[in-house]
Amino acid sequence: MTLRQFEYLVTVVDEGSFTRAAELLHVTQPALSHQIRALEKAVGTPLLDRLPRTVRLTPAGRAWLPFARQALADAERALTAARRAGGLECGELHVATLYSLTLGVLPPVLRAWRARHPDVRIRLFEHRHTDELREAMTEGQADVAIGPEPPGWPGFTHPLGVEEFVVVVPADSGLTSPVDLRVFADEGWVHYAPGNGLADLVDAACRERGFQPWAAVRTEQTAAAPVLAAAGLGPALVPRNVLPERFDGVVLRVDPPVRRTLVAYGHKEPDPLTRAFIGLLGEAGCAL
Repeated sequence: MTLRQFEYLVTVVDEGSFTRAAELLHVTQPALSHQIRALEKAVGTPLLDRLPRTVRLTPAGRAWLPFARQALADAERALTAARRAGGLECGELHVATLYSLTLGVLPPVLRAWRARHPDVRIRLFEHRHTDELREAMTEGQADVAIGPEPPGWPGFTHPLGVEEFVVVVPADSGLTSPVDLRVFADEGWVHYAPGNGLADLVDAACRERGFQPWAAVRTEQTAAAPVLAAAGLGPALVPRNVLPERFDGVVLRVDPPVRRTLVAYGHKEPDPLTRAFIGLLGEAGCAL
């Protein structure tokens, strides 16, 4: 059993609905249901009756609920005491990263940070290229950087996960996953402007497959690439995590895959604030 499962079930009881509880907790309804079933399995008996329009506690659930609320209250008091002791209740954390990661990876992390540490501000320093990011960190710009691992970095590094790249094409392309990038060797691409570090990544991925991509259009903005590709201006290789929930294009997996490993890195061993932030990044690894 976990405190998160306790929180999930208490929220369902308080809201009287899996749907409203999932919205309040910022999780999907299937994930919420799975965690509650896991809790009931650990307890050894159902805690909820699932009715057509609501939910209600079983006798076992009514016996369990006050202890769950007490456990959550105790955990919150323990967290508050630990934060005060560790200096996590106020301050400002400086984070350096790439524009594409600000768009694709950081939003859920920053939302969770705001909820857990409302009095600790985040200042972002965004860069177009991994070389710029490394140079800024060499000069001590931020407490922690989020990006591809810099070769030979003399400070600390903490692995976060692997970022996957996909190809976006128009809906009428007729292509299906997976696709080899060589299919697009003779086409004009939606490419990135030279200052955008993803331009180097696209060129390198295509060179590994024996061709040099030519640009039908170049964009400075990572978020614009899938939109332009969906509009029929050419294929675009983009990080999967930057794709909007709804757009008109088709997303194709790449075979062999195009990926890059992301890390958190900095000069000195992380202080409590930085460790807490890196911990949240680790929790969000599924977004990479």
